[in-house]
Amino acid sequence: MELTEKQNRLIEKVRDIAKKISLRNREVDATSEFPWDIFNIFKENQILDLPIPEEFEGGGAGSVTCCLVLEEIARYSPGSAHMLAGHWLGFTPLQLFCNPFQRGKYFPRLRSELAAFSLTEPAAGSDAGGVITEAKRSGEGYLLNGTKIYCTQGHVASVITVFVKTDTDKGIKGLSAFIVGKEYSGFSVGKVEDQMGMRGTPAAELIFQDCLVPGENLLKKEGEGFNIAMKTLDRTRPKDAAIAVGIAQGALDYAIGFVKRGFFMREPLFHSQGVQFLLADMAIAIEAARLLVYKAAALVDEGKVSTLHSAMAKCLATDMAMKVTEQAIDILGAEGVSEDHPVEMFIRDAKLLQILEGTNQIQRLIISRSLLS
Repeated sequence: MELTEKQNRLIEKVRDIAKKISLRNREVDATSEFPWDIFNIFKENQILDLPIPEEFEGGGAGSVTCCLVLEEIARYSPGSAHMLAGHWLGFTPLQLFCNPFQRGKYFPRLRSELAAFSLTEPAAGSDAGGVITEAKRSGEGYLLNGTKIYCTQGHVASVITVFVKTDTDKGIKGLSAFIVGKEYSGFSVGKVEDQMGMRGTPAAELIFQDCLVPGENLLKKEGEGFNIAMKTLDRTRPKDAAIAVGIAQGALDYAIGFVKRGFFMREPLFHSQGVQFLLADMAIAIEAARLLVYKAAALVDEGKVSTLHSAMAKCLATDMAMKVTEQAIDILGAEGVSEDHPVEMFIRDAKLLQILEGTNQIQRLIISRSLLS
């Protein structure tokens, strides 16, 4: 894929930033505290607002450009890339479905505030029809009652797209989407997960107890929630896949550096054919996944969004990242599981990507149904 001059300049800028913020990786991993300093770096360098339209003073960037940025950041700091992807996930349903009034109210805010996306519940993970959080009309607004779980960065987000039932008798056809502000009465944050990976950008429990949401905050109309969620995920799964490619590339880069300076049985490590073959397999897998990821992203930019290609990219790239980071640990041997090296953190971060935004088992269902339809 040939990049434009503007994209190349952006990647160089992002690479310099990523190298600097990677110095915080271990501290963030140890404390699990949201890295507001890194968030502010993204904001000040106009990376946070990349997909926001230029008419709202955003970057106006397409899916390919956003994926390029996420891959480059994830190569050095996976958690920081995950922060951006979580924000862009929260922005995407607004980008797609906000009316002019909503766009004018929320797009400027999301150049400097965090967005989130909340669909999952204790009884509704892969099955969106299992959502039981309700929204009932109250005057000119709606009262929300229920509990959401695993909302990425939900404890620090200012604007959250929340999916609830407005008609409990219609299954997924009764699902609707609302824009909820953290300041709304009746909204609170419950448990914040202590995750194995992406520890600075964890998922949170959201609690709604007679949370009054203005009627003007309904996205599209009642019953459109499932369509909104699926169209959003078709566009954001390539971004998760790009993070996976970046993690794998970072693991390969580190393994190559280790091999060049390492020894085994008094011989330079790079003389080992077994190690050479591992490196070759890692590079092949990364490049193959990268090509699929950018095909899926390009289809989004061309207005030819493909549920099939987005699912394939997410599934292949995240599975690949797990395999490549495991191979990097194999190359490092005992040192690979030590906190003195980043690959043990990379494999923990990669694991999360196989689960979020639809597990890879669900991606395989999507792919097979498309093939058999």
